Amino acid sequence: MQVRALVFGDAVKSPGASASSSGALPAPQGLSTAEAAQRLATEGPNLLPGSKPKSTAAIVREVLTEPMFLMLLAAGGIYLALGDRAEALFLLGFVFVVIGITLMQERKTQRALESLRDLSAPRALVIRDGQELRIAGRDVVRGDLLVLREGDRIAADALLLDGQLEVDESLLTGEAVPVTKLPSTSNVDKPVAKAAEFAVTGSNGAAALFASTVVTRGLGMAEASAIASATAVGRIGADLAATLEPPSALQQASRKLVRRLGLGALVLASLQVLLGWWWDGRPILDSLLSGIAFAMAILPEEIPVILTVFLALGAWRISKQKVLTRRATAVEALGAITILAVDKTGTLTVNRMAVAELATVDAHFTPDSASDLPEPFHELAEFAMLATPGDPFDPMEKALQQFGHRWLAGTEHVHEGRLPEFEYALSGEILAMTRVFASADPTQHLLATKGAPEAVADLCHLSAERREPIQHQIEAMAERGLRVLGVARGRWSNAAVASGADPSWPKSQHDFDFEFLGLVGLADPARPEVPDALAECRRAGVRVIMMTGDHPATARAIARQVGLSERPEVITGVEIAALDDTALRERLKQVDLCARLQPVHKLRLVQVLRAAGEVVAMTGDGVNDAPALKAADVGIAMGERGTDVAREAAALVLLDDSFARIVAAIRQGRRIDDNIRKATRFVFAVHVPIIGLALVPALLQWPVLLLPVHIVLLELLIDPACSIVFEAEPEDRGLMERPPRPVSSSPFAAAPVGYAVLQGLGIAAVLLLGFSWLAGRDWSAAQGRSTVFLALVLSVLLLILANRDLTRPALMGVTAANPWLGRMAAAVGLLLVAVLGMPWLRNVMGLEWPGTEGLAVAILLLALCGIWLEGVRRVGGRWLAARPDLKT
Repeated sequence: MQVRALVFGDAVKSPGASASSSGALPAPQGLSTAEAAQRLATEGPNLLPGSKPKSTAAIVREVLTEPMFLMLLAAGGIYLALGDRAEALFLLGFVFVVIGITLMQERKTQRALESLRDLSAPRALVIRDGQELRIAGRDVVRGDLLVLREGDRIAADALLLDGQLEVDESLLTGEAVPVTKLPSTSNVDKPVAKAAEFAVTGSNGAAALFASTVVTRGLGMAEASAIASATAVGRIGADLAATLEPPSALQQASRKLVRRLGLGALVLASLQVLLGWWWDGRPILDSLLSGIAFAMAILPEEIPVILTVFLALGAWRISKQKVLTRRATAVEALGAITILAVDKTGTLTVNRMAVAELATVDAHFTPDSASDLPEPFHELAEFAMLATPGDPFDPMEKALQQFGHRWLAGTEHVHEGRLPEFEYALSGEILAMTRVFASADPTQHLLATKGAPEAVADLCHLSAERREPIQHQIEAMAERGLRVLGVARGRWSNAAVASGADPSWPKSQHDFDFEFLGLVGLADPARPEVPDALAECRRAGVRVIMMTGDHPATARAIARQVGLSERPEVITGVEIAALDDTALRERLKQVDLCARLQPVHKLRLVQVLRAAGEVVAMTGDGVNDAPALKAADVGIAMGERGTDVAREAAALVLLDDSFARIVAAIRQGRRIDDNIRKATRFVFAVHVPIIGLALVPALLQWPVLLLPVHIVLLELLIDPACSIVFEAEPEDRGLMERPPRPVSSSPFAAAPVGYAVLQGLGIAAVLLLGFSWLAGRDWSAAQGRSTVFLALVLSVLLLILANRDLTRPALMGVTAANPWLGRMAAAVGLLLVAVLGMPWLRNVMGLEWPGTEGLAVAILLLALCGIWLEGVRRVGGRWLAARPDLKT
């Protein structure tokens, strides 16, 4: 949009500044697009030194230190020592295959993370070619004109040229009190490099602004003077921008589990080596091979891969729903959300406020039914405008200015460019703001006030008799879904001004005398998609609570319009402050609407709900919402109207501020959680028969059934099955028809692991009994091993089908859509054709062509495995229904 000359002339001036002292500025032009592009190419992007993506060498180094890889090398070395060069080369060749698969997975994860980082990068509002333009913070260059508003994180070191700001510089100075910034009059105030000089100009006229600090109040324009590592924060230390996100709770639990299983595998494998050497009298190298195979069978190294890939790609998939995930822990928590606390304005409503009604004690005015504004309402509209900044950011204040300019155009009631000499901001103690203007009489000042009707009436010191009809008007307007503001005017005399001294402003708005002018009702229509999204939340067992600063009747009216709750009861901030935590927790069980809230109330509500065992997601957009967003299990910031501070405190950011996006994110979170559980169950289930086929023959002095090379081949199937096939699983039927999973539920708990182990035990038993039966019929060890190996590989595919949906038979899973399932089946088929059909490869692996009879036996064994899995599913049906942690 075209930048007006008075945009920055309307900023709040310091006490004592006169309205005439600041004339209209020429429209700022800023850099040209070509000049900005040239500087970006010459000086580089505006990025602090930070973490870089893993290099290929780093990934290979990590692979080389993995336990599975080390065991693979050990097995290859033993084959060489035994003189089996073909087996050794074949086994060691898989080293490169493992490295290739790992690189592919890492690169896929890295691309997802990089795309998320690009979305989450700070953004800046700059002026280029005379136009306001929202760009990525990395594209800010020296000389850019930055437009700064409340809640913005400053993108570069800069010099304030116009306006007035209060800036939180605690990141640099450690001081929590915001610092006042005033426009520069010379080059003296340019940002300085040394940390010790941050506050050199003091709070009485500092114009230096620093990158990464936060605007807490005001509106201003500044010129960028330093970017990237040349900024003050860039020189303090590169580690500031290189903070790594800690692993999620699920990732920590999985790593602990894998470490324990790895230690157990080492102990049991060592015991097996000793038993084979001493008890069976087998050569030590053969015993070592058997022990390595057993350790490889036990170690579920796929678990960390599952979580890393699923959470990263899950966040990427959620971003496709226009919801940016800033922390991986949010993906975990989405599936467990029980309460969704939402603001009304901009979340349930479209955040496009318009004045819908004016009311005085004696009359009402609605814009829809009139062609001009009656005279009795002129003063009310005039002082509503005077109490509002000339170029406001808040949608409600924009609506007031637009209304005044439309209905008062051409009258003496419009004071374009008139600047206040002093201003009292909205506070927790007084929910009203007052702007003080000079008048024709130098000893007199004009006061314009707007705010919560109750607060404005209190400032006017109205009697109970005068308040009663006003209160009836407020309630009637609020019942119609209007947000109601009170407006008042006043005059203030100060004898000191007549003598030329600066006025000594009273400490509080209560020290003035005001005259109540009337009420302004503003309408913000509900978003059309909200009713359906709320209905979906109810079906999913997610309770929605409205937390708003509006009047209780307004909250009730909007809740009725969108179908948020059938319960009309409302709790207010005053009531919340009067209750202790226990009483508030009980009250919240009966109330879905919270009105007249201040940020401290929202924070307390979140804390009380979490203490009651709820998993809370909360929406917010302002600087003051940041503590509550951070305290919630899933903080959700508004991307369009939200401040940078709110976005950084939140775990999720809505890119288009639509409530339906929140519900879509919950749906995706549940799908991701389901798929993690499916993949984890599959990994545990598939490892049990591998362990059994590696351990039991050694204990019973049978021929070896599984060699390290066999296990490596199986791993080549298991890895993509759990990290690709299950990640791409579509959502289950009835996904949003069931209650949230318990917050304590874990895929590594005894119940889901036990279910998986039960699946694997049956397959292991069938295959071992099948080999025993074949041995009893005088089949050779190689032929029996081939038949069992064929059945084992096919059972991997069977376990994938069985764990896709525990509510249906395994074979029914073939019909469900999954783009990778067919490719997985083709990979299994190709592997079996290569291993059994190529003589050289068959000899290397110690196998024989099983023949028609062997193929028939393998199919029979597979059918018995399928019967076992179906039996487990049917018998475990009641158990499954009673255990939400097993549900998928």
